[in-house]
Amino acid sequence: MIWISDEWKDYEVLDATDGERLERWGKHILVRPDPQVIWNTPKIDRNWKNFDARYIRSNTGGGRWTDHDLPERWQIKYKDYLTFNVKPMNFKHTGVFPEQAANWDFIREKVASRAGRKPVRVLNLFAYSGGATLAAAAGGAEVWHVDASKGMVAWAKENAVASGLADRPIHWIVDDCAKFIQREIRRGRRYDGIIMDPPSYGRGPSGEIWKMETSFYPFLQEVVKVLSDDPLFVIINSYTAGLAPSAVGYVSDTVFTAKFGGQTRNGELGLPVKSTGFMLPCGAAGRWTPD
Repeated sequence: MIWISDEWKDYEVLDATDGERLERWGKHILVRPDPQVIWNTPKIDRNWKNFDARYIRSNTGGGRWTDHDLPERWQIKYKDYLTFNVKPMNFKHTGVFPEQAANWDFIREKVASRAGRKPVRVLNLFAYSGGATLAAAAGGAEVWHVDASKGMVAWAKENAVASGLADRPIHWIVDDCAKFIQREIRRGRRYDGIIMDPPSYGRGPSGEIWKMETSFYPFLQEVVKVLSDDPLFVIINSYTAGLAPSAVGYVSDTVFTAKFGGQTRNGELGLPVKSTGFMLPCGAAGRWTPD
């Protein structure tokens, strides 16, 4: 299954070749490296010679932006309900993962389908700059946004203001996600929807090491304990190289389907490439639902 985020107006992949993607972010053209782009086709879009900034990887790790002709930050909109502050930063990121738009729509629609009848509580783990948080809030949920980075939580708050959602019931929490889950289990707090985008590798505040291969499954076994008795969904995103979508689906089924029934639909997130009409793969995802 492929979920394609093809309803953007302020973002598009203009072209992709030779390890890079050429993107339009509002009025600004960026070139960024992409390990999925293993083909070397002709650069047919004129903006390859007319971009505003390009991210160049370093042989020693990290990298830098060159030809930097950009404002410090600017905004892009998604449909009529989300506005993001874009800011190029280290490790090629901009603060937005546009391929997640397909998930944002799914989240908003799922929440809205119930929110008119009863309260909906959504937990967003490893929540980054808050796209999924704001989608859930736009649908009518009370949301808990958890990320270990104080700076990213502040950025997500700014996106909430830009989106006109600052007055929605969103709890902004700077915390280690694994420790937060343990506290929620002890408190007996439960959620109807859970979203997570765990890193491939990371370190906790006390030096704990997170590795997707060894840490994720035990983490899910704890996460399932904070789902309500009538859950709406669980969404798992992964950008870990080599982790197949079917593996995401399998691990989700062993935890969530085993307890609640339903099923996990797994697949890839993708973005259309304007120059070719083909789909650029952007990561694995699994959506568990009770139906």
